[in-house]
Amino acid sequence: MQFHHLSGDVRVRLADAGLAGDDVEDIVVRTLREDLAGGDDVTSRACIDPRQRSRASFVARAPGRIAGVEVAHAVLDVVCGPGALDFEVVRADASDVDAGDVLATVVASTLGILVAERTALNLMCHLSGVASATSRWVATVEGTGAVIRDTRKTTPGLRALEKYAVRCGGGANHRMSLSDAVLIKDNHVAAAGGVGAAFERVRRVANGLPIEIEVDTLGQLREALDAGADLVLLDNMDEPTMRASVDVARQHERESGRSVLLEASGGLSLERALAVAQTGVHFISVGALTHSAPILDIGLDFESSATGS
Repeated sequence: MQFHHLSGDVRVRLADAGLAGDDVEDIVVRTLREDLAGGDDVTSRACIDPRQRSRASFVARAPGRIAGVEVAHAVLDVVCGPGALDFEVVRADASDVDAGDVLATVVASTLGILVAERTALNLMCHLSGVASATSRWVATVEGTGAVIRDTRKTTPGLRALEKYAVRCGGGANHRMSLSDAVLIKDNHVAAAGGVGAAFERVRRVANGLPIEIEVDTLGQLREALDAGADLVLLDNMDEPTMRASVDVARQHERESGRSVLLEASGGLSLERALAVAQTGVHFISVGALTHSAPILDIGLDFESSATGS
């Protein structure tokens, strides 16, 4: 099957959402090719008159936070071609919806809709699941000042979309890649010979990149602060140790005049989220937002069809 390049209108809509058209097109084409496996949709070709056009709606089957409506638009655009479909967004990404709410409608070739259906739904259901999970974490810590952030524990090939879904859920993105920010982890510390040594080595070559360093004890935290760290990840700490870490950081701020941000990570759950936020940490990073979020159930319902002459 021949796929089309994204139309200019869809590219603009994706850009407005903070997504690169080329990246989305690449994901969409690879996913469609996986579904077709070099062949064709045999069932739809056999059942559908190629002249037939239909109207269909994407409908939420459960309540949640939506992400990926514009990605579904991109899937249909790649399959049907520019100018060959009418796609209307009813509930925009980052909206909260109830079961039964219509998210978007499409009028296009029936065959095109059927070819695009599973890819569009797979992506939208997954991204909406990530957005819904994120929104639950954000709501749980509301009022504490703590910011929910994602990690690099993303589905291979889907990082840009999953991190977009986190933003739709009200969360914030941690670094997008290994090159746009520094995170000195426990293995770096071990290889470099200690927290201070690792931080100093990185600082010499960071060229202005943000530097965060992971610690798991109060002693390591003090060593990191003495080395000049102003962003520290508290790994797998319990709440009392986090509160003690916040006290150490605040004391360091008073003595040095330099602000320090703390991030909690590792072994966290939604049940612990509020208690962790109330320790005074600035960020809570949650890998489960992307690696363990259940889908939000969304379906595609056909409403009408007609065959052209």
